[in-house]
Amino acid sequence: MYDHEEYRVMRRQHLTKIVATLGPSTSGHDEIEALFMAGADVFRLNFSHGTHEEHKARYDAIRAIENKTGRPIAVMMDLQGPKLRIGTFGDGPITLAAGDKFRLDLDETKGDQSRVTLPHPEIFQALSTNATLLLDDGRILLRVAECGADYADCVVEIGGPLSERKGVNVPDVLLPLSPLTPKDKADLAFGLELGADWVALSFVQRPEDVAEAQALIEGRASIIAKLEKPAAIEKLDEIVALSDAVMVARGDLGVEMPPEDVPVLQREIVRACRKQGRPVVVATQMLDSMIERPVPTRAEASDVATAVYDGADAVMLSAETAAGAFPVESVEMMNRIIERVQVDPLYRQMIETRRTEPDETTADAISAAARQIGETLNTSGIVTYTTSGSTTLRIARERPMVPIISLTPRTDTARKMALVWGVHSARTPDAHDFDDMINTATHQAKIDGFAEPGERVVITAGVPFGTPGKTNLIRIARVGGGS
Repeated sequence: MYDHEEYRVMRRQHLTKIVATLGPSTSGHDEIEALFMAGADVFRLNFSHGTHEEHKARYDAIRAIENKTGRPIAVMMDLQGPKLRIGTFGDGPITLAAGDKFRLDLDETKGDQSRVTLPHPEIFQALSTNATLLLDDGRILLRVAECGADYADCVVEIGGPLSERKGVNVPDVLLPLSPLTPKDKADLAFGLELGADWVALSFVQRPEDVAEAQALIEGRASIIAKLEKPAAIEKLDEIVALSDAVMVARGDLGVEMPPEDVPVLQREIVRACRKQGRPVVVATQMLDSMIERPVPTRAEASDVATAVYDGADAVMLSAETAAGAFPVESVEMMNRIIERVQVDPLYRQMIETRRTEPDETTADAISAAARQIGETLNTSGIVTYTTSGSTTLRIARERPMVPIISLTPRTDTARKMALVWGVHSARTPDAHDFDDMINTATHQAKIDGFAEPGERVVITAGVPFGTPGKTNLIRIARVGGGS
């Protein structure tokens, strides 16, 4: 359909990246390629659904598209995490009314109008009087009147119908649960062997949860901490510092917190990530109506735009692309919204006013200077040589008005950078001297459609060449020769 050279000059115009979830609607090579062509930068494999064989087939299709296009594509595996659910009822669903008494316990007997099993002793260990329990995505609210090691006697504050195996949320309590269940550990081992670039970690409550995952991953992939528990917000800065990236998982946050708090928290999380130079993804129900309709509501379009105005690195589609009737149209719509926001003068003003001061390091000073030079001289781009991606992340934190072209000899780094705001990543050999550095940088800027002969680029690198963490050099070079 497209030859290699056509792909190479197909530079993305959007700065905020697009994450598309794959599923039944988008399992085949052609469907996934269509999402990529529509603007998807990162593909999410949701391990809450699907078999390992299905995920492998999707992964293989992604890598085939990557080979065909010559463009690095990031793959995110999203772990399910602990799922807290009630047990079953003997005579079918029940209906609870406000003021009713209702017990949750460890008794495996089928439930009735007065009680039901909650097969999670960790919850009872952590509960206290007056704690809140939410059932069925928050539709039913229970208040704990009395509790012990194996029971909780509750009063119904908000009632309604309740069927078996509905989910349970405990917003007021730090639960003594690992974010990694035996299923997650098996999925993680499979995903790492497959070659996932990012691991999205569910049920993060504290920094130690991220550290636990790091010990298992051992640097084979980068970690995205999904912030979906109120307890995590209390340790926000520590979790951000320990993670490689963060996801604002608004679905679960919206269950465990008042809906009016979620937009405020979204902005707070984005700001914390920007300050520490960590990529941040805004997720859940962004274009939800496009699961069934070819166009979103105006409110949904505004929701995507708000995340872009706030400076998020990426916005994510879930069921819209995984199971919806209009997956390609959803990506195209998200792409159009992002590009429309980017040409708004207010967008640039908001990005600039939220820029954080660089740290007192050589690399940060170089990155800040590169942005200023690029904008002052209106260069065609900032070309950054990187091994681990840290230099590129520093440049991206500056949110420059000119494109960021990230050059790395490592395939895994090139793929990971596909998630980062404004970054066009490419795999190239390490420079071995100054002339090689300039020639490679200017050539890549040209062939990827960023610069014409005679135009200038800013280059950052480290000397000695090929030494990670040594960004200490800045150079202005002209495409086609001269500097």
